[in-house]
Amino acid sequence: MNKIINASFSNDLLIGVLALQGGVMEHKEAILSLGASAREVKKESDLEGLSGLIIPGGESTTIGKLLSIYSLSDPIKAKANAGMPVFGTCAGLITLAKNFKDNDDSILGLMDFVVLRNAFGRQVDSFEADIKVPVLGDDPYSAVFIRAPWIESVGDGTRVLATYKDDSYDCDRIVMVEQGSLLACAFHPELTDDFRIHRYFLDKARAWKESLSKKREGQDEWSLEMVDDQAQEG
Repeated sequence: MNKIINASFSNDLLIGVLALQGGVMEHKEAILSLGASAREVKKESDLEGLSGLIIPGGESTTIGKLLSIYSLSDPIKAKANAGMPVFGTCAGLITLAKNFKDNDDSILGLMDFVVLRNAFGRQVDSFEADIKVPVLGDDPYSAVFIRAPWIESVGDGTRVLATYKDDSYDCDRIVMVEQGSLLACAFHPELTDDFRIHRYFLDKARAWKESLSKKREGQDEWSLEMVDDQAQEG
């Protein structure tokens, strides 16, 4: 499969990949292929200067424990609450969930949805399927599901981006959502050569970076005006 790259980003767009467990290198390769820069995040200082953060798949309970051990939970939540885009894939989605079907405690609890762990089965039940993701265009997206969760329900502020048709129960399972600058999917976009989902996330990161730049420019202009006013008064 040829790599599907529909956008070009500059290397001053810096995206972090939480590097405690999971497909870190694959996510970094996707980011770099799109022209942006990537940094592994293992400690709080690694969050500085980022325009976005990806939380990869792995084992969500282990990721939660490591976030606590390395004192990263609160700093990540603070960055996300300040507007920094965060993208969770598979176990990363579970990490972002506010509520659990089995009443487990939330890990970061940033996104308003109810998740069911390992909903699609065990490792041997892994599969690949074409799904429709309208925000990516008309072409289907080939999603890789590995011990994947699904989302049972979403809150009012959470938008469903994609579902998977579950023929076993003749219903649609929610597998991709967004909530403002936050994004989550139940599958592994880093395991394909189709980078449209990473591009979609990097668009969010670039928009946030540009909004911060404009805000700083406005503050600088205000500071200059204050200096001029004080000089005239003097």
